Amino acid sequence: MKYDISNKLFNQALSIIPGGVNSPVRACKSVGADPLFIHHADGAYLCDADDNRFIDYIGSWGPMILGHRHPAVVKAISDVLSRGTSFGAPTDLEIELAELIIEAVPSIEVVRMVNSGTEAAMSAVRLARGVTGRDIIIKFDGCYHGHADTLLVEAGSGVATLGIPGSPGVPEAIAALTLSLPYNDIDSVRKVIEQQGDKIAGVIVEPVAGNMGLVRPDDGFLKGLRELTRQNGSLLIFDEVMTGFRVAHGGAQALFSISPDITCLGKIIGGGLPVGVYGGSREIMAHIAPQGPVYQAGTLSGNPIAMAAGIATLKLLQTPGFYEALDETTERLIKGFKMLAAKNNIEIVADRAGSMAGLFFTGASVNNFTDAKKCDLQRYATYYKMMRQQGIYLAPSQFEALFVSSAHTTEDIDATLAAAEVVFGQL
Repeated sequence: MKYDISNKLFNQALSIIPGGVNSPVRACKSVGADPLFIHHADGAYLCDADDNRFIDYIGSWGPMILGHRHPAVVKAISDVLSRGTSFGAPTDLEIELAELIIEAVPSIEVVRMVNSGTEAAMSAVRLARGVTGRDIIIKFDGCYHGHADTLLVEAGSGVATLGIPGSPGVPEAIAALTLSLPYNDIDSVRKVIEQQGDKIAGVIVEPVAGNMGLVRPDDGFLKGLRELTRQNGSLLIFDEVMTGFRVAHGGAQALFSISPDITCLGKIIGGGLPVGVYGGSREIMAHIAPQGPVYQAGTLSGNPIAMAAGIATLKLLQTPGFYEALDETTERLIKGFKMLAAKNNIEIVADRAGSMAGLFFTGASVNNFTDAKKCDLQRYATYYKMMRQQGIYLAPSQFEALFVSSAHTTEDIDATLAAAEVVFGQL
């Protein structure tokens, strides 16, 4: 494949956009490559500016569970455009999407629409502090909850990819109010609560970590968080921006039968458009302005185009057998990776939760961010570049998950595994 036009566009972007990209991991620095500039997409496929065609396993970092340009979503967007693009006022579409979310997610009774996952997590933390009157938040190393000051401590995703422990510009006084502990280590949480319980407002966690690569929760970890926070009077926040409607229709909380106090959603619920949501019980959400004193607002919150795309998407996810078929497709892909790696004497850890998956080059188990950082990042970089040359579009970082959509066919999985067989053979 040749990338002449993408390279030209990247060089042009470098002079007017920091690093040439509008989100750091897109720069592909950690894998020693330059980014591809995408021209269009359809179903399970992306086409770049040079007209190279790729089977896409990023899916816009998770939202495209139906694949790109699903006809029902495109029609919904087109229909609402005749009404306008933004009103800064309530619409019926906000109510309809809210009802679909509440119907699906067990712990949510009331929701507030926002514009991004970062905004949802930031607002959820403010709400937890407002409800409890406490200041400290516990998060986990390698879990990424957006780039708000409070949560950019030992974060995953692009921060992990670039090797940044925090960020200049985040005052120490703010960072000190966030304690970051090892993921899957319930004893460390118990110890901190024993020492500082009266100061801890809440615990925020990715119930399935997807920003250090895919790492599933150990048996008892989420249940332990629920028990400890309840005993301490702290609030448990599930950041399901990635896992919501991805690992199961009701999210990770439905998959693992855990009921958090506050849930953050994004990605899939916007059908590919910018959106975020945080929600919880009526009692907790009653603290949000204008009903209560915890302030949060947004000019584009509840944007009608995003609401329409989200409604169309969530309705299609109600199709009987949808998740079973998606799970089967994802399982086939992961089993194939494992088989081909073993055939070529390559040590990998590959796993999935629903249609969210990950692959580490290591022979050891990966249970937390420390484990993930010990994996062979250079081998992943080589694997990434070779798979891209084979027409497979993967995350340009081992610290990111991959996503399968309902648009991926048996033939797409076969083609991906055929590419992997070539690449593993060369590795």
